[in-house]
Amino acid sequence: MTGDMVDTIAQWQGKMRPDSIDALLAGVAPLLPVLDLIPNAAIFIKDRQARYLCANRTLVERCGLKSLQPLLGKTSAQVFPSQLGPAYTEQDMQVLMEGLVLENQLELHLYKSREPGWCLTYKWPLYNPRQEIIGLIGISLDLQSASKTHPAYKQLVAVDEHIRKHFNRPVSMEELTRIAGVSAAQLERYCKKVFHLTPRQMIHKARLEHAHRLLHTTMAITEVALQCGYTDHSAFSRQFKALTGFTPRQYRQATQSR
Repeated sequence: MTGDMVDTIAQWQGKMRPDSIDALLAGVAPLLPVLDLIPNAAIFIKDRQARYLCANRTLVERCGLKSLQPLLGKTSAQVFPSQLGPAYTEQDMQVLMEGLVLENQLELHLYKSREPGWCLTYKWPLYNPRQEIIGLIGISLDLQSASKTHPAYKQLVAVDEHIRKHFNRPVSMEELTRIAGVSAAQLERYCKKVFHLTPRQMIHKARLEHAHRLLHTTMAITEVALQCGYTDHSAFSRQFKALTGFTPRQYRQATQSR
């Protein structure tokens, strides 16, 4: 269902060319009661300044708010904790200024309880008939649990266990395909069906989950990087920021300030 919903939103934003963001919002308004019923997806529209113009109830609750009104007219930097919000707004501005399309981006978020949770995030720029960007639309899907009914589930459990056991070293596609007994293309397709992630995303997820645990300790960040399979501290920082929106140091500060 969520995959179909993402496809529908992508097609919709590709076809819509309203004259203004206000015209677009008027067209979206009748859909809001339906969007509010989707519990595992935060859906939103923002203006050229990355300010919220529209959001469903899931996002409102994720921000720890009781109603939509306090969210409107604010950026993520103004809504989320100071250690996290600016990074989310920075990502928004890339979409708004550069036309960046963000799809299937695995991200680690802190929810209102400050507990970490995994999402797949999508953001698309919104254009008017003159091909000018007038805003953005986004959706952040909570990562679903594994689909145990898929025929390849048992094979892929072995792949997942192997990744979780060996993520602290380089894990190649060759060894994963050997464990699963399928081709690289099949492995990619099956992992998406069962775990809703690519094999590479599964590796990143295992590493970041371990990093999350270690960053709650006093371990030096350079040592955290090594423990999570990164021989290069700067590579760890880049990957961590790509998946969380902030650096390991900022993440440690955010979790320690709870």
